Amino acid sequence: MTDAHETAADRSLRTTGGAPPDDAGSSASQAPTPLLEPREGVPPVIADAAALAEVTAAFAAGSGPVAVDAERASGYRYGQRAYLVQLRRQGAGTALIDPVACPDLSELGAALSDVEWVLHAATQDLPCLREIGMVPTRIFDTELAGRIAGFPRVGLGAMVENVLGFVLEKGHSAVDWSTRPLPEPWLRYAALDVELLVDLRDSLEKELDRQGKLEWARQEFDAIASAPPAEPRKDPWRRTSGMHKVRRRRQLAVVRELWQTRDRIAQRRDVSPGKVLGDAAIVEAALALPPNAHALGALGAFGRVNRRQLEQWQAAVDRAKGLTESQLPQPGQPVTGPPPPRAWADKDPAAAARLAAARAGVTALAEQLNMPQENLITPDTVRRVCWEPPKPADRETVSAALTSHGARPWQVEQVTPVLVTALNQEAEPA
Repeated sequence: MTDAHETAADRSLRTTGGAPPDDAGSSASQAPTPLLEPREGVPPVIADAAALAEVTAAFAAGSGPVAVDAERASGYRYGQRAYLVQLRRQGAGTALIDPVACPDLSELGAALSDVEWVLHAATQDLPCLREIGMVPTRIFDTELAGRIAGFPRVGLGAMVENVLGFVLEKGHSAVDWSTRPLPEPWLRYAALDVELLVDLRDSLEKELDRQGKLEWARQEFDAIASAPPAEPRKDPWRRTSGMHKVRRRRQLAVVRELWQTRDRIAQRRDVSPGKVLGDAAIVEAALALPPNAHALGALGAFGRVNRRQLEQWQAAVDRAKGLTESQLPQPGQPVTGPPPPRAWADKDPAAAARLAAARAGVTALAEQLNMPQENLITPDTVRRVCWEPPKPADRETVSAALTSHGARPWQVEQVTPVLVTALNQEAEPA
């Protein structure tokens, strides 16, 4: 049994709030302290080249890891670009940078390229940071560290409170960060988001080391930092909310045409697509297949749409209705992996039995290690190995299969014995 197994199995060490205790095993708790102001006050927003050059030099001369965060305008603007970038580093203090006024931060990114970046939920911020030239080579993700360490609540506010004993004010998390000028209370909130991030990182590193999981976390961080940019999603219109109601190919074509029309308008106006036309309206129009703009306007979701806009949406519906059969989309996307698990019992009962055994084994191991199952191993990886298991299914071949599907070495080491057992069990007779 590894140190991680032993520590995670000792539930008496957990605090009442579900957070790992300090190194002495203390479970005493004190009322958290509200964090109201950054230590050096709210810094001015960097919005010109000269100020950015000064910040770049200051952060390059700083020491230790750099805390990094970004604010987007999800739900307000088209896309996921950054509208504010926050950094903090020992010796440099905190910087708030306006990436609209300073859209190229590549020099700052290069100055920090060899520095460890501390982010919370790194996969959310790295795409928008990459767009403005900030690409780390080493990261520490405090949210992911919390998951691996077994914290039940891994939001930044919950982590700072449980680990450091401070309360962050979270009232501005969903505001429109494209607003200019940014209100001072929003800037204070943004500065506080990086105020304690390095402190949180240091505490979590100690906790992961105590549990024997630090190397696991480092492998996960390296995988995130080295991952290439995500490929554009194929047929993104298929993710329209309520698509399960749409069954006929002609109706699917209407969804596609309305979605693509909405996307073009949203991109041109730089607003969230949902502010142009809601998903519910798209699905309602697809199901109704209205013959004209008057009929479209009679639908509940289009009741307040003006005449010119109704004609625009009806034109999209008409384009879909005018497609030939060969131009209509297929009911489902091509499946490149295993079929949905619900179909396994009919298609391959032995595979269904393997999957059930594997899921049970992974669940038990995740509970033993006190971490979410999806962080121990992705469900998709388990499905793929169970659907087409290696032959023979021994430690060497299963380890190779897991590695080929992207599992990290620590995951391979932990999960291989579970899957070897599951893959070699005999299916029970029907």
